[in-house]
Amino acid sequence: MKIISTTILISVVAVALCSCAVGPNYRRPPVAVPDQYYAERATAEAQSLADLPWWRLFDDPLLVGLIDKALQHGFDVQIAAARVEEARARYGVARSQFFPQVDYQAGFQRTKRDQIIDPTRSTTNAWSLEAGLSWELDVWGRIRRLNESAKAGYLATEEARRGVMLSLVSDVATAYFELRELDAELEIAKRTREAFQGTYDLFNRRLEGGASSALATSRAEASLETVAAQIPELERAIVAKENQLNFLLGRNPQPIPRETPLPPLPPAVPAGLPPQLLERRPDIREAEESLVAANANVGVAIANFFPAFSLTGLLGVVSPELNTLFTNSSTWSVAAGMVGPLFHGGQLKSEYEASKAQWQQVKVQYDATVTNALAEVSTALIDRTKLAETVQERDKAVAAYEEAVRLSNIRYLSGLASYFEVLDAQQQLYPAENALAQAKRDQFLAVVRLYRALGGGWKAEAGGAPMQASPVSTPGDGTAPTEKEKP
Repeated sequence: MKIISTTILISVVAVALCSCAVGPNYRRPPVAVPDQYYAERATAEAQSLADLPWWRLFDDPLLVGLIDKALQHGFDVQIAAARVEEARARYGVARSQFFPQVDYQAGFQRTKRDQIIDPTRSTTNAWSLEAGLSWELDVWGRIRRLNESAKAGYLATEEARRGVMLSLVSDVATAYFELRELDAELEIAKRTREAFQGTYDLFNRRLEGGASSALATSRAEASLETVAAQIPELERAIVAKENQLNFLLGRNPQPIPRETPLPPLPPAVPAGLPPQLLERRPDIREAEESLVAANANVGVAIANFFPAFSLTGLLGVVSPELNTLFTNSSTWSVAAGMVGPLFHGGQLKSEYEASKAQWQQVKVQYDATVTNALAEVSTALIDRTKLAETVQERDKAVAAYEEAVRLSNIRYLSGLASYFEVLDAQQQLYPAENALAQAKRDQFLAVVRLYRALGGGWKAEAGGAPMQASPVSTPGDGTAPTEKEKP
């Protein structure tokens, strides 16, 4: 009889370990991805812009140092890392259900019975120590599906951390280039103020000598003060931008040294193929892991329709004295049980329908994330192309205004024109130079946006290697549960 019981127990455990999990297996859902990005010409080059590490993409030691500090001390990165640790711990909780749960219990009881029950009314002591075991056999894969869902949640959190890193590096680079553009505008304003100061001094001397009118002097002074008023505004904006950068770096406000000149714009590199976005962008990978979790939750809901098998065991000793607790004979028991639903008023079916609806929501979110990624890349590509044309035209405009200032000065010195022509040319040159500086800034920002849209490979770990994609989830069909999969 004992041999038969042992055989049955071993058979039950073997069935539990070898059984298949109910519910749909995950497969990546089909996504309509074009062969090339909208607004980009086909290219034979294989290397993608996102495959370049950021320290090679932006050959600027100052920017590299700022990004390193942000990845080490940035507040968002620290929060994201803590979330990953939390998700990893919750994944460990889910994995623990694969193993038997063993608990212990110890107690002491002192009893004095009623005289009717015990006429002697003697006092008795009872020391007890028990150890219990319980183990749910994962016959239908409910625990495996829960574990699959928890693992996907953990991986989704890891991808979210990478997304935070990607955003942080992009924000640092954006703020840095905006700061350098403000520096350029400040330098232009100071240079223009000196030019207007010379014009005003000339007109003022000529006015005192009776060779100029008060109108010309007033216009020269107005132009001077208008430009001079921009200088404190730019200095205020520079400090505010430095404070923004310091916050991204996770440190208190302080000046940001920038003695080195701004490096040239990185050369154009192809964006790669659109399908690569599915493996590269953290937000797409996070959305897919969420889809994996939702798919596993459908399997959990299906498994709830079937009975749960469990093994329980108990080993205990009881003694009237503590010193004889471990010398007394022990009691033990081993049992197997089955618990299954009979009537729950439609609860289980509703939970199953809810899990399917949640899967559908996450599926739509995944599709939306992929479509948005393609749109961001296409927008950044057209920005990079059109801004190059903008800079080229604005550079021509600045050169033309500089030539106009030179010619107007020659005409004025030759007595062929009044100084109003010089003043007018100077007034048009100043906004043209600012517009050129802003267009060049926008070129750098377009590269940053494109690199971010492509899911560029930044990595926080030491060593400076570009971030590598985590392993792809277990392939499956990615389709909603069919009628055959319903319980």
